Amino acid sequence: MKKQPEMTDKTRQTFINVFCDLYSQKPIEKISIQEIANKSGYNRSTFYQYFTDIYALLDYVEESVLKSIQEEMASRELSTHTFQDALQCLENTEEISVFKALLGDYGSVHFIERLKREIPFERLIVDLPTNDILAPYLIEFYISTLISLFRLWIRNGKDLSSEELVKLIDSLFANGIKPYHILIKGKS
Repeated sequence: MKKQPEMTDKTRQTFINVFCDLYSQKPIEKISIQEIANKSGYNRSTFYQYFTDIYALLDYVEESVLKSIQEEMASRELSTHTFQDALQCLENTEEISVFKALLGDYGSVHFIERLKREIPFERLIVDLPTNDILAPYLIEFYISTLISLFRLWIRNGKDLSSEELVKLIDSLFANGIKPYHILIKGKS
């Protein structure tokens, strides 16, 4: 008898949700398949019907996120505010719990580097001389800063609206941190 696709997808998604919840709390080396199966309400053999091991599950989650972001970015005509477009793509792709896990304290640097390589962030940077010797450094600074601020925003439970985050990032890139240092100093 063949399983219904809805049940198959639901079971797979349950494993993913439980894994992401655990991965946001502890390193992958400390997560067992038995623990995922127990918390999912399934047995280990059911887990193995979907994934060969915990690293296959991680790969599946990473690939799904990257594919979803790429599809979202490819499907939209980027506006003049390209970072806001990218932020909306990140917000729209998966549940925030997936990003909390992949970009959290126990997430892998490997995923962040893949995110930098595979997502066309260079589309976000306008008027940057690409033939200049400093260009790779400027691009790395820009992209790393964006990802770090996105990670912090997710970790802080999206305490700013996406518009406020974009405004802050634009201001930081345009004016640096000094105006905020003065603002914070004035409050003390």
